[in-house]
Amino acid sequence: MFKEKKLVIHIYDLINKHNISLRELSRQADIDIARLSELASGKRKRISIDYIIRIAETLDINDIN
Repeated sequence: MFKEKKLVIHIYDLINKHNISLRELSRQADIDIARLSELASGKRKRISIDYIIRIAETLDINDIN
């Protein structure tokens, strides 16, 4: 049986740590600002793995732990 895994992305913590705005992350990662905002506020429960990769690459994150 397949058990769904949960991945929590703390967008506001990440952008504060990297001294970047949500809008700038949106621009650099080529992700719609509305989608990032929904993710950051907890309104969006699912996200494409492609978005996770783009966010990680933009913020130079090599370890998602």
